[in-house]
Formats: sequence, structure tokens, C-alpha cells
Amino acid sequence: MVPWETYIIEHKDQFVGELLELLRIPSISSLPDHKPHVQSAAEWIAARMNEAGIESVRIMPTDGHAVVYGDWLHAPGKPTVLIYGHFDVQPVDPLELWENQPFEPVIKGGRIYARGASDDKGNLFIPITVAEAMFKTQAGLPLNLKFLFEGQEEIGSPQLPDFISANKALLACDLVLSADGSQWAEDQPALILGTRGLAAFFIDVQGPDHDLHSGTYGGTVANPIHALASILASMHDRDGRVTIPGFYDDVRPLSDEDQAQIARVPFDRDEYLRETGAEDVFGEPGYTCYERAWARPTLEINGIYGGFQGLGVKTVLPSTAHAKLTCRLVADQDPSRIADSVVCHVNSVAPAGVTMTATKAEGGAMPYLVPADHQGMRIAGTVLGDLYATAPYQIRSGGTIPVNSLFLQYLNTYTIVFAFGLRDERVHSPNEFFRLSSFEKGQKAYGMLFNRLAEELRRG
Repeated sequence: MVPWETYIIEHKDQFVGELLELLRIPSISSLPDHKPHVQSAAEWIAARMNEAGIESVRIMPTDGHAVVYGDWLHAPGKPTVLIYGHFDVQPVDPLELWENQPFEPVIKGGRIYARGASDDKGNLFIPITVAEAMFKTQAGLPLNLKFLFEGQEEIGSPQLPDFISANKALLACDLVLSADGSQWAEDQPALILGTRGLAAFFIDVQGPDHDLHSGTYGGTVANPIHALASILASMHDRDGRVTIPGFYDDVRPLSDEDQAQIARVPFDRDEYLRETGAEDVFGEPGYTCYERAWARPTLEINGIYGGFQGLGVKTVLPSTAHAKLTCRLVADQDPSRIADSVVCHVNSVAPAGVTMTATKAEGGAMPYLVPADHQGMRIAGTVLGDLYATAPYQIRSGGTIPVNSLFLQYLNTYTIVFAFGLRDERVHSPNEFFRLSSFEKGQKAYGMLFNRLAEELRRG
């Protein structure tokens, strides 16, 4: 066993205890009352990075929540790798479903239960501990490292584009490693090739200027909910394919190799239905479930409301109706172009008798895809293969991680997701947890990866 690994084992209890300290900070970025706690988490991270031996540590302000930066750049001739993670967390509601207080972490059955345990504080802390272990047991790191931890990922990283653009020289690197992500299973690793982009919209329909008696006025003026239902129904065919003109024009088709890699990932239909609680699978014809979820775009209606919402009956013809929609986008689709297409479609099908407004939400995110043969992907794959004694699946994520495309856009650098959460760890839900075994496996993996990147990664 190499010295840095021995150090990690000897300091296991200390590292777990420190992780519990970080988890006690309620750094919920979406709630204004918790802004001081997000700052406290930044301060905790910065102090711990300094203690580990990381240099140039600083808390850097943005127009929103701050980011924490640090580096160690004393490996001449070796590549420079940027490690990314986030220390903000999701809200905890519904609180009554938690078995313990979400910011009073509890260890049960080899698992740490707390908000942020898996997403992303447990994963974020791993590379800090590995860097410390190497500083304490050898002559520094085998490569140059930079660290960038943000406090606004859970709200879409709204200030990160301007921050990264303004700090391109500071953040310049040969590769980014993201500590925000997961593996496929406890005994099966995975490499995430891509994440989907995002575009969001609001539809507001105005009918009469106040709610009307449905008996007196029903059938004589347009009902906004009827109009909204008609608009929404026009967006898909019966098989679930999006009918908006131009929606699929820029979608990069799956190659034979892409399809083969996705098909290698086992799919258990019955387990999938148990997991979702759905009666059957559904979606765009001609594609498997994983192909639909990972490599095809979607348009989902996330919420619809209007009229009377209480118990019982209230016979009104409502004044307004509203809907919220999002599109998950795939390689080569442009969120701005898709947003324009959706708004144009809504305007073209709006029924007479109502005033309809379609609005693009601020922000959005570009889709992201790493070439399957990228050298960083290959090196990370060999580490995972050696650690798990089986080759990693090459998968894509149905979700959106905006910063991946930002690093590619502004730093011209690909991001390799290298994190050790698991899919069942109730991320964003009550009773979120992180396995101690994953924490330990992640530490070994990062140590192996630092050494292998130092030897094999070609500088940019």
C-alpha cells in the first residue's frame, strides 16, 4: 500500500467527522434566508483547503453566491487539472418525510444521512482529502491541480458564465474533473459522456378579466383552460414525439457505436416500472428507453394551473390559465433556437378569444458531449476498470449540468465526471444519503487518477 493511501486509512475517522461538520451547514442556495449559510460553507471549504496544503485559496465573489478557488502548481512539465464541485444544496421539503433532521447528519448502516451528503458535499470533499494525503506523505502532487467549488449549482449556476469568462487565465487547464456525479452501481462503474441542455418557458392565457359564473357565461366566451389545453396538446403526437416544427433539425443522430454502448447497459423493464411507479414505458418510437432518456430531446409540461384549486366544486369559468414547460436538449441543439421555435409554435396555434403570452425563462444550458475516445475519458476508464475489476459503462445523463458546457466554451477544455454517488441515494429527496464505502472508494480512485494523469495526459 502506497503512503498516501495509508494516510487516508489512518485519518478515516477524522475525514468522516469533518464531512459531518460540512453537512451541518444548511447551504440552500435557492432560499434567500440561507444566503449566509452558503457563505459559511464557502468559508469552511476555503479553511479546509488551506489546512490540506492547497495554495492561493480565496473566496471569490460573484453577483450571486461566491466560488472558492485554490491551486498547487509546482509540477513543471506535468498537466494541469481543474477539479470542480459545488457546496450548495437543495431545499429539504417535505421536512416531515425525513427520518432525521436534514442538517443533523446521522450515520446508520454505513451511510451518512443528510441533505447534501451525496450531492455534492461528500463527493467534493474527496479530492481535498487525497491532496492532503499526498502533501503529507510525498514531495507534493504528481501533477498541477486547480480547484473551483461553487455555491450556486442547484439554481443553475447563473453567475458562472461571466465568472469563468472573466477568469479564463486563472482557470486554464488541460482537463476538468467534476466531483458532481455518480457511478452506476456499487460494483459497476460508469463514465458519463454527455449531459442534456435545458430551455424553459412559461405560457400565460388571459380570458375574461375576472372569473365568471360557468352557468351564466359558459359557452359564450372562451375558457382559458380549454385554450391552454389545446395549445399543450398540439406539442406532441400520440406516440410522444414533439411536433414543433424544426425541433429535431439539429439533433445529432446516434452512431452504431453509440447505440452499441448504450445497449451494453442492462435494462430491466420490470425494475424500471417499479422504480418509477408507472404502468408502462412510453416515448418516441424507434428508440430504447435509455436512448430516449440520454440521447433524444424532450419537451415536458412541468406544471399547469388555473381556476379553482380547492376541495369540492366551484362552478367558475376561470379568468386565467398557466403552464410551465422545459425542454431537455441533446448534442448540437441550441437552447435559444429551440426557445424561439417553441414560442413561435405557441403563437401560431393560440385559439381565438383569449390573449396568450409565451415567455422564455432566463438562463438555460447547452447540451454537452465528450468524444468517446477522449484521452481523459480513456485514462479515467482505466482507473475505474482497475478499481472495480470491470470495464465502466459509457452512459449519458438525462439531467443538465450547465458548467460542463461552460468549461468547454470558455476554457476549450472537456470535463470528465469522476464522482461516486449512486442512483439510489435520494438526491434532492428526503433522506438523502452517501455510502461510506463510496467515500473510501472515491479517495482511492482520485489518488490513482492523479498519478495516472500525471504520466499519461498530454498537455493541451
